[in-house]
Amino acid sequence: MFDVAVFGSLFLTLFVIMDPPGITPIFLALTAGRPAKVQKRMAFQAVCVAFGVIAVFGVLGHQILNYLHVSVPALMIAGGLLLLLIALDLLTGKTDEPQQTKDVNVALVPLGMPLLAGPGAIVSVILAVQKAHSFATQLSVWTAIVAIHVVLWVVMRYSLVIIRVIKDGGVVLVTRLAGMMLSAIAVQQIINGVTQVIQGS
Repeated sequence: MFDVAVFGSLFLTLFVIMDPPGITPIFLALTAGRPAKVQKRMAFQAVCVAFGVIAVFGVLGHQILNYLHVSVPALMIAGGLLLLLIALDLLTGKTDEPQQTKDVNVALVPLGMPLLAGPGAIVSVILAVQKAHSFATQLSVWTAIVAIHVVLWVVMRYSLVIIRVIKDGGVVLVTRLAGMMLSAIAVQQIINGVTQVIQGS
């Protein structure tokens, strides 16, 4: 039987971590200047990449980390540093040129990973899958994972309407705000990783 409590718990956890409303300005900033068709495709690609990464770690998470001798805090710190570099580019405007080139696919990095499929989401899924001992709870866990990715796709897909309203000047403003938000997320992720290292030692 489907476990609503397990579904609700994981869905809310992933909603807070992956933050569909918060990803909107970052998505708009990273895909600005591209045709609407390309932006829609990038929204779908980003969600597919995120789901793929989450699914792989959900099934093989502990084995992958153990094989590579990588701890969860190390994963968090590395993800935080990568996000911080991207945030600094958004803040300084250095991403304005690359955004116009078709060979730069931001749907893969940083949107798909580590923004959507970041260390927090990966760890949450690994733990949820580990705790799910019955078929019903496994079904609930994977339904929650699919549901949050559908929500993310819908939010990014229809956030493109915002671009038509705010025009180019608004996009620049959104880019700077997104950079500031992303830098805060990155620093918090690094702090969390360092804190866990200290507590573990």
